[in-house]
Amino acid sequence: MTSAPSPHPAAPTAGSELLHQAHIGVFDSGVGGLSILRAIQKLLPGASYTYFADSAHAPYGERDEAYILERSLHITGRLTDADCNIVVIACNTATAVAAPLLRKTWPHIPIVGIEPGIKPAVLSSKNRRIGVMATNSTLRSERFRRLLDQHGQGAHIVTQACTGLALAIESGDLQSDHVQQLVLEHCEPLRRAHVDTVVLGCTHYTFVADSIQAAMGPEVNVIDTAIAVAKETRNQLAKRAPTSAGLLDLRAPEHCTTVSLQSSGDEGKLKHIAARWLS
Repeated sequence: MTSAPSPHPAAPTAGSELLHQAHIGVFDSGVGGLSILRAIQKLLPGASYTYFADSAHAPYGERDEAYILERSLHITGRLTDADCNIVVIACNTATAVAAPLLRKTWPHIPIVGIEPGIKPAVLSSKNRRIGVMATNSTLRSERFRRLLDQHGQGAHIVTQACTGLALAIESGDLQSDHVQQLVLEHCEPLRRAHVDTVVLGCTHYTFVADSIQAAMGPEVNVIDTAIAVAKETRNQLAKRAPTSAGLLDLRAPEHCTTVSLQSSGDEGKLKHIAARWLS
């Protein structure tokens, strides 16, 4: 399912060759990665996008590593077969488990991942007490342990496995009693721990960031890394741009752009949610 192009595409420019080459593939275990797609679109509205939601197999955070590896390889293969020349893993769990193997399998294609923002959280925290909301798979991964070793020194890190929250967000009804109750339940241990900073370690949680903020209180800083991933995607494209003018074309909102939405589950549901959540 593909969105219609803009009815008023701009005339070709000197950077149009790069514009047509920039096909960004984004995947997640479900709809949560739309938060990453939305951030990238804001920086590069002139690119073309393919988004794959593996909703029939969500959430990854409650799957074993072998399963996550198999799905990540399959989906990345689909995206490269669709001529995507950069792939964004819009899932903390898939990044933690599969990013090294994906980069080894497709060494000629930039693979951009996402990870919990431990470093900015430690730098911004005043009382050095930081909460991390993530899935079980992310929290027990070797990549997350390395993050804590590299950037968590001197801080008290409280991890909260938010079982069931990503799956509840998949419903698309962010204000449902079930979603709101899960937010309150998972925030309560962090409130008791008196953290002053909360890291969102799952792209699904971005869509309930306001509810998390309300549950934690206005004095708590909530950190999301979607913008950082969007900037890294732009940087990877810039390294491959034949001219600086080409990258500027990608940032021009008047260019024709398309977003292809694909799902292993209900594509109609994905289209409905994307229509509300994307710009």
